[in-house]
Amino acid sequence: MPATLPPGLPIIPDSPDDGGPHPHAPFPMSETDFEAAVNDALDRIPPELAKTMNNVAIFIEDDYTPQPGEDPDTVLLGLYEGVPLTERDSWWDAGSLPDRITIYREPILDICESREDVIEEVTVTVVHEIAHHFGISDERLHELGWG
Repeated sequence: MPATLPPGLPIIPDSPDDGGPHPHAPFPMSETDFEAAVNDALDRIPPELAKTMNNVAIFIEDDYTPQPGEDPDTVLLGLYEGVPLTERDSWWDAGSLPDRITIYREPILDICESREDVIEEVTVTVVHEIAHHFGISDERLHELGWG
């Protein structure tokens, strides 16, 4: 798995036209097997970290659709949407929807070469997105080696 692809961050893949590496075929994995790999990755999250998460749901989608104003070639491996724990106040619990972490199957399979690669990439991506739940910025994650 290429080490140049940051987990959970927008990336713009090289294309053969710009002299970059030629893409390889995505790792073949069914949706059911990918879900099982995500569950295996979630099992790797340290229990003390998992216990401190509050009101977070994890979803799997095929691919990220760039939003208006974003580069249309943006690729995400994962996305955190919600209110970080550091920004919640006493009113937050009153009817708030769960925070959402989405794992994007196709971009992960595009950069992986084995089931173990998939589990590793999903683990790193989930930890990265959970860090956002705790209010840790992308800049700090880079400093810590998780960006």
